[in-house]
Amino acid sequence: MSRVFSLLAVVAFGVIFGSLVAGYSERQSLSDLAIYYLTHVPADLGAPNVVTGILISFRGFDTLGEVAVLFMVAASVGLLLAEEVSGKPPARKSSGSRGKEPSELVRTGAEIVLPLVFVFGAYVIMNGHLSAGGGFQGGAVVASGVMLLMLADPRGPIHHGFLSVTESLAGVLYVSIGIFGMVFAGGFLDSRILPLGEFGAFFSAGAIPLISALLGIKVGAELSVVIDRFRS
Repeated sequence: MSRVFSLLAVVAFGVIFGSLVAGYSERQSLSDLAIYYLTHVPADLGAPNVVTGILISFRGFDTLGEVAVLFMVAASVGLLLAEEVSGKPPARKSSGSRGKEPSELVRTGAEIVLPLVFVFGAYVIMNGHLSAGGGFQGGAVVASGVMLLMLADPRGPIHHGFLSVTESLAGVLYVSIGIFGMVFAGGFLDSRILPLGEFGAFFSAGAIPLISALLGIKVGAELSVVIDRFRS
């Protein structure tokens, strides 16, 4: 009976999805909302990347909420998977039950690739106002480099104190820039507290590159802590 019900559910979802696909047609013109943002983001914020301009400035308060949610996730994972419970260290596995050490190929590959991953992550963060990228994407790239480091050296320590201080400092500066926007510009996280500069130049778009860098640092640190907590 359960298999019949599952089959009927799959068929129903297939019919719904098929009707949606069959009725889809490519939009031939931009909506009024799209025209508004495509016009005002480059003019008001000086950012060629409209998506980054919207996320960091126009809806910066929502972005702050998203980062706060990520922080709560990292804190919750750290609390649930802490290495010590009630002051007692967890039982260690015997040497015979340990998994195999990473091969020399993995260790050597990590030494070569890891710097490239971090450089690429920094590039994605700092060029988010010009092209595809930004703080969230670059922070995830940096965290993937940390995961590669853990694969190459499973017993290698991760300095949680440094990550916590870095994440907290980035968060404080992020909120401070938001308050500066309320005082010296038009609202919270208004990037026009700094000069817009020349459109399309690296140093342009007001405070958007700085805000993006703080987001990248915060996201990278939080995701690195989450990844480290899941290590066996």
